[in-house]
Amino acid sequence: MYVVKSPLADADLKTVSEALQGALVDLVDLSLVAKQVHWNVVGPRFRSVHLQLDEVVGSARTHSDTVAERASALGVPPDGRAASVASGSGIATAPAGWIKDTDAVGTMVDALGAVIVRMRERMNATGEADPVSQDIFIGIIADLEKHHWMFQAEHA
Repeated sequence: MYVVKSPLADADLKTVSEALQGALVDLVDLSLVAKQVHWNVVGPRFRSVHLQLDEVVGSARTHSDTVAERASALGVPPDGRAASVASGSGIATAPAGWIKDTDAVGTMVDALGAVIVRMRERMNATGEADPVSQDIFIGIIADLEKHHWMFQAEHA
């Protein structure tokens, strides 16, 4: 079997691979949390929140693919299995059942905030080890912070 080899030093590769795997798990879970809330949101602002949640799902899925492909390019097999996501995510579990629109917005503010904090840690950790991966984290953070801002404005 052909194995992809990274040009990074072993110590740098370890740092970067842990950051990428953590990001993958958080992004997959963010898409699942947003979709769960999307399916169950109710209330006067249903439509606007429902549509806004789909935007987060789309972003999270796009970014998870970018992160997984970066890991693969460095010779690190990405792991997006359900058990890995469940055990490694930094996001609180989405509530079960119907969720009021105001609570849905609060759930997303919290989920996005948790992911952004962890992404910033990964951005800082990868700066020296792999600026290419760091650049990916910078782009993800900018996008997630935009969603975070919009949900916070909705929650005000």
